[in-house]
Amino acid sequence: MRSRDPAAEVPPGACQTGRVITDLPFESVYRHGFARVAACTIPVAIADPASNAAAVLESARACDAEGVAVAVFPELCLTGYAIDDLVMQDPLLDAVEAALESLVAASADLLPVLLVGAPLRHGNRLFNCAVVIHRGRVLGVAPKAYLPTYREFYEHRWYARGDDQSGQVIAVAGETAPFGPDLLFDAVDVPGLTLHAEVCEDVWVPIPPSSGAALAGATVLANLSGSPITIGRADDRNLLSQSQSLRCLAAYVYAAAGQGESTNDVSWDGQTMIYEGGQLLATTERFPDGPRRSVADVDLDRLRQDRIRQGTFDDNRRTTAPAFRTVSFELAPPAADIGLRRALDRFPFVPDDPARLAQDCYEAFNIQVSGLVQRLQAIGNPRPVLGVSGGLDSTHALLVIARAMDRMGRPRSDILTYTLPGFATSEKTKRNAIALATAVGASIEEIDIRPAASEMLSRMGHPFAAGEPVHDVTFENVQAGLRTDYLFRLANQNGGIVVGTGDLSEIALGWSTYGVGDQMSHYSVNPGIPKTLIQHVIRWVISSGELSADTVEVLQAVLDTEISPELVPAGQDGRMQSTEDRIGPYNLHDFTLYHVLRFGFRPSKIAFLAAHAWSDPDAGTWPAGYPEGERPAYDLRTVAKWLEVFLQRFFGFAQFKRTAIPNGPKVSPAGSLSPRGDWRAPSDGNARVWLADLHAAVPEAFED
Repeated sequence: MRSRDPAAEVPPGACQTGRVITDLPFESVYRHGFARVAACTIPVAIADPASNAAAVLESARACDAEGVAVAVFPELCLTGYAIDDLVMQDPLLDAVEAALESLVAASADLLPVLLVGAPLRHGNRLFNCAVVIHRGRVLGVAPKAYLPTYREFYEHRWYARGDDQSGQVIAVAGETAPFGPDLLFDAVDVPGLTLHAEVCEDVWVPIPPSSGAALAGATVLANLSGSPITIGRADDRNLLSQSQSLRCLAAYVYAAAGQGESTNDVSWDGQTMIYEGGQLLATTERFPDGPRRSVADVDLDRLRQDRIRQGTFDDNRRTTAPAFRTVSFELAPPAADIGLRRALDRFPFVPDDPARLAQDCYEAFNIQVSGLVQRLQAIGNPRPVLGVSGGLDSTHALLVIARAMDRMGRPRSDILTYTLPGFATSEKTKRNAIALATAVGASIEEIDIRPAASEMLSRMGHPFAAGEPVHDVTFENVQAGLRTDYLFRLANQNGGIVVGTGDLSEIALGWSTYGVGDQMSHYSVNPGIPKTLIQHVIRWVISSGELSADTVEVLQAVLDTEISPELVPAGQDGRMQSTEDRIGPYNLHDFTLYHVLRFGFRPSKIAFLAAHAWSDPDAGTWPAGYPEGERPAYDLRTVAKWLEVFLQRFFGFAQFKRTAIPNGPKVSPAGSLSPRGDWRAPSDGNARVWLADLHAAVPEAFED
């Protein structure tokens, strides 16, 4: 019998590195912090370990072909779970040992770490075990800690509890391997891939073994389950797996027994699922005929970043985590492009599911309304003053203000709106602004800022005042500044406060005029809403059925209008100034903002994700209401081009504006950019390390 030293004990909560595997190509998911996992269920042959080992091996080979790193099989899958007293027969247990030896030998050329359920003799007892196998080696054996002996379960008749077996070793498959519930399995060449195994009932107790394992550093928690099916039990398993993955900031990979198990007194459904941080990544149909597997790419970066940000996770470890041993192994992940096996949202701020989107819009709108109501009531109920442009942001702000006035029992005529046309204001947007204010019931007044702007430009000696077509940033900001200046003075004159309209996307990019400009207001209602979500909230308000037909018509016209600051006159082609032509598509900027703000992902990973999410407009799902004829696609070069713009503006330029933004409510769980909230950064920072990461990863995107 071969022997080796048991796993060495390491401090709980060992650091998970975030380094990139730079020797893998850009196209590889393993380069970008992912690990492919599978939850497998197979038809079992009762008390026939050789046949069951063959079924495991067949699925393992299929997983190998798909680039899977970890494959989890059901509890006691080498014998069947429901074999009762047969499990104590020596011929059967001898056959289990032989089946394990054959599996270990056959695994030598396979990529996946295999977690296989088997009964094993150890000391004076029999244990219900998860055997962890990789490339011709038994990495370790984790016994089931908690044995159900209630209702249909009778496990204490056959097995010993494994919760007291920490620090042990076991003879299995011709070698000595670490044995106990205290084992972590760490891939030395896949940063962040640390595995823990528990068995079925272990996750049903108040403090599952996987909770301590997660605190000790495990990121992928596997559950080898038998779990006969009764009405409602599948929902319970989902709830437990989801909550465990969310609470432990981990992936939870669950595989239940199915076809072939004895149905003397119970039945089986072969449920498999993979959760990550509370999100379902993959599942299979229940009651399958034949083998099935859920396969998904788990985002190890996301889990590591969540643990860094949520400091209470590690605080919990300081007083509750037991000691664990770590077994190291080398995965040797594939370098080929094996695709990406997980759903990607093109619009991470906008759910694809219609019901979830409606719920998010309801909450977003009411967060904004509640915030404004509280502020108005706290300062003596002043009149809201709003500049309306006929664009998305001011339109949405007006809807929020109108609902706030309704909630406070105040007349909407107390809302003072102003349209402030400049040198490039189109008749269409001005008409929309006036029509919307009128339809909502607000007061509306037009103040032409062109005379004041011309006077200022003339006093400054600007070429435009002499008739030259110079439309530089000074030309733009004279108009933007005058608009805000007027609004502040009008608020003074009428006992009001200026309600700001700038949204989260504009704040991220610094797309505002600093000081006396649209960067400033007395209170802002949109700073927590990204540009890609605002249009959906407006659609949700339309769908509420509470608006007049005239209001709905104007709102639809606003939704159909191209985003523009309208500060520069139309060119010779008659086309108005386009924000997205200048700074890039908000689709991509919001995609980047979400992953920077929520997870702190490196630019190279964001480029990889964005290219997958946006390369094919016919793939995946789109949010409800998104126009079918306006569904763009972006290749990697385009993604990288605008990602570079985002990085330059977000990290290297815009923070000084964010440091001085007015109050406004946080809306998205991804975070806010308030200097008093989620995002705090120096105003004189730079973007060098982020740009370097992007340029190194996709240099071809920046070649002339």
